[in-house]
Amino acid sequence: MPAPTNAPAVDPQIHQLCEEFRRDYRAVQAEIGKAIVGHEEIVAGVLTCLFVGGHALLEGVPGLGKTALIRALAQALNLKFSRIQFTPDLMPADVIGTNVIMENEQGHRAFNFMAGPIFSQIVLADEINRATPKTQSALLEAMQEKQVTAGGSVRKLEEPFFVMATQNPLEQEGTYPLPEAQLDRFFFKLQVQYSGREELRTILDRTTTGHVPQVQPVIDGPRIMRHQDLVRRVVIAPHVQDYAIRLTLATHPRGQFATPMVNQFLRVGASPRAAQAITLAAKVRALLDGRFHVSFKDVKDVVVPAMRHRVILNFEGEAEGITTDMVLEKMIADTPNTIESELAAGKM
Repeated sequence: MPAPTNAPAVDPQIHQLCEEFRRDYRAVQAEIGKAIVGHEEIVAGVLTCLFVGGHALLEGVPGLGKTALIRALAQALNLKFSRIQFTPDLMPADVIGTNVIMENEQGHRAFNFMAGPIFSQIVLADEINRATPKTQSALLEAMQEKQVTAGGSVRKLEEPFFVMATQNPLEQEGTYPLPEAQLDRFFFKLQVQYSGREELRTILDRTTTGHVPQVQPVIDGPRIMRHQDLVRRVVIAPHVQDYAIRLTLATHPRGQFATPMVNQFLRVGASPRAAQAITLAAKVRALLDGRFHVSFKDVKDVVVPAMRHRVILNFEGEAEGITTDMVLEKMIADTPNTIESELAAGKM
């Protein structure tokens, strides 16, 4: 008789599920490409948030296509969509809704809840940092617990539920910094850069000749949720998971794994949500590469967008013009993949 084995059984449907994931990912990506020129990394980041059930924050100066990208994504998804234009006079009730007095045919009056635009499945929070922190905080419960408490009642939001927000750089007039608790609820922070020469040529050809992109819905809510479940089933080996953990701990100033640049320029390190985001985003990278296990490279590739909004510079870092991206990139370079490398370097 053959010797018994402890190897786990492989799901015979797993390859089919992975192929369906890649096919749907490419389909949504292609539909967005009908309306958006370039910005491949930004599109990939937004789709990663979509397929893990996270929220995305896009930062860039006005006119770079942030809102157009999210609107194109909404058109490619068969989900309820709403847009909230954040302004300084926007109130929390304008976001979540409020109780109003309604009179029926018999003349009786009663309070009825009028739901706000947060009661959608994909919410575009446009220029979110132009509203006051009080209004920004109206999104906290919805983003974390997918529910809204209003008028003494808790109301569940329909899943899948995503907040895709845009914000202007803080140097712009009329902006308010997002509270740290708000930032931490965004899965990725993606920085939208200027388009290049060829991209601008294509943009002009599309937008100044009467061309109207026709983005079609290619995926619905139940299918998105099945893909989210698949992502969580992707295998991550203990030593690769430990690498993600050590990268998170390396952002903590004066901590065991902190690097010299972290100790010099960071005031606050990343929360456990950062480790969760890195792990889930790395699993998406693995699936797109045709693998059902996470590699070290998958982890490295997602650290910066998962952490850039979760670490805070100290006064010295701000005074010297250091960015969180610079600190994180140096931290990645200084953090070895394996414990053995740590031991060899005398750090443990």
